[in-house]
Amino acid sequence: MYDISESQLRTALELVEKNLRKLDDHGLQRGTINADEALLHVSVTTSLEEALRNSIYVQESALEDVNFRIEFYKKLDSLVGPNTILASSTSTIPASKFTEGLVNKERCIIVHPVNPPLFLPLTELVPAPWTSQKTVDKAAEIMKSIKQQPVKLKKEVLGFAVNRLQFALLAETWRLVADDVIGVNDIDLVMSAGLGPRYAFNGPCETVHLNAFGVRDYFRRYGGGVTTVLNDMKADPDFADEAVIQKFEAELEPKMSSSNIRVYQAEREVKLVELAKLKKALDLS
Repeated sequence: MYDISESQLRTALELVEKNLRKLDDHGLQRGTINADEALLHVSVTTSLEEALRNSIYVQESALEDVNFRIEFYKKLDSLVGPNTILASSTSTIPASKFTEGLVNKERCIIVHPVNPPLFLPLTELVPAPWTSQKTVDKAAEIMKSIKQQPVKLKKEVLGFAVNRLQFALLAETWRLVADDVIGVNDIDLVMSAGLGPRYAFNGPCETVHLNAFGVRDYFRRYGGGVTTVLNDMKADPDFADEAVIQKFEAELEPKMSSSNIRVYQAEREVKLVELAKLKKALDLS
């Protein structure tokens, strides 16, 4: 691990150890070695040259700032060998925004994990227009080797796949709350007691396939109704209406006070651990 700050590296190393032991404790270790053995393979440095020496794969997890990445990738480009993959964890910035003009641009790619990656194995692989297929395939192979579950986007799109799906759901949530159709807590119940458990095992494509006699039958039966509902939806919101935000807060704050958000994040992690254990037991992880 590389950083310009030694104190930041010490903190990061402590977090790595904590997370490795957490995986051990829950029987969710990704490989065949335990935390003590894994830690022997982790080192830190404040020298970028040392960090990149003989590297085959680099995962950058810097600020969500395109200008920073432009300059940082110029440094990476000047130091890496001819076979090193340069992968970015960014969740919003396409690789084409900061890798154009690099000598090694065909080996630059977005490898975006979903939070928290310790228990959610999905990883989006998003190529720039000049990323080679060899790079995409090798990055996917590396992700699979550490028990991540990579999905390959065929081309760049703003927001990638995860955020585009997430934001579409968020937009309709906002509209329903703004129009006084349903309350915030009930919206969450629609997901947690209905759609969420179903989507935990089958995504939207498999779901419609199973909800009829195959996907063709589904769209033959229900396609017209789907179109009618979609046409009834209003324009996308800008999420700035103070009255709507107050509606969200009025229902969320009493049950999840933002002043204690870390407590609720920890509770979420406990639930994700149990779901990960269930998927592993069902051989779905």
